[in-house]
Amino acid sequence: MTDRRHSHRREIASARATLADDGLVTDMAETFKVLSDPTRLKIVIALAQHELCTYDIAQVIGSSESVVSHQLRLLKALRLVRQRKEGKLVFTMLDDEHIDDLLRMARRHCEESEA
Repeated sequence: MTDRRHSHRREIASARATLADDGLVTDMAETFKVLSDPTRLKIVIALAQHELCTYDIAQVIGSSESVVSHQLRLLKALRLVRQRKEGKLVFTMLDDEHIDDLLRMARRHCEESEA
């Protein structure tokens, strides 16, 4: 019996070389998992425009401050957002431009799919 599968050694080696280590792959998967929640995604999209306090985020996404606060803890734990204090107010912003880039690419991809 012959094996009908063809081995594309160069392609396999190239694909393996581009894979990140398992820890990084797990971190990336966790990032996408967290962003898959519509509430968290709305928060991140809102923060791509402006830094906002918890109350303002709640107003923008139509949710309670309690819900927003809980979601911000998860986003902060994954370093998607960071916070700064100004008096008694805590302002939240995207952690870095990579998050904004990811949002723009996802949006473009979805808009292309609809066309």
